[in-house]
Amino acid sequence: MERLTRGCPRCREPLDQPGGPDCARHGSGAVLWHPREPSYAAFVEHLAAARDFPTYLPWPMAPGWAVSDFAVVTEGSGVPVATLTCVSGTTELDGPVDVLLVAEEPGVGLGARCAGLPGGDPGHEMGDQQPVVRVRIGSLASSLWTVSTSGAASAELDRSVLAGEAAGRWLWVVLRPASAVLLMRDDWILRDVSGGGPLMVEMPFAGPGPDW
Repeated sequence: MERLTRGCPRCREPLDQPGGPDCARHGSGAVLWHPREPSYAAFVEHLAAARDFPTYLPWPMAPGWAVSDFAVVTEGSGVPVATLTCVSGTTELDGPVDVLLVAEEPGVGLGARCAGLPGGDPGHEMGDQQPVVRVRIGSLASSLWTVSTSGAASAELDRSVLAGEAAGRWLWVVLRPASAVLLMRDDWILRDVSGGGPLMVEMPFAGPGPDW
């Protein structure tokens, strides 16, 4: 994959050598594939690596918004276990806004990394409270709960984190700044773009995306 670099899904450690050693800190054997810069050509490589694993985007994107980052995590012989997308734009109330979407199998840890949280999967909040919003993915509605950021390891805490389940996998939504959570409402629609096709031609790309 010419336009994607290798890294650890749980931290920012690069994996410089193809087929080389795992992350010294996490050593999971999983590899995060991340573009050098967001572009149509790099996204084509991303979708090829992700295969039929869902890659979600808000759709349609509001005018002036763009895909600012994306990634896919693979294990073993290239089996996809997680995807990430980020869309960035501005709102009148919040100014610059980033919305990160992560779909992952349990235990991957990419969503927690984007949220700035320790551990791998969402915590007990999922069962202790009512969902705060439902998003539509195709004909289905997925419930999302607020995830506390009180245990965040990062000094940058201006974010809201939501998590739930979609198609049997974890779905994370990380919004920066935290006030941008007001963008979420029950008619919010996510689209799985893993099928590619004509839809991709309409997608604007711009970067760099936020640190995560």
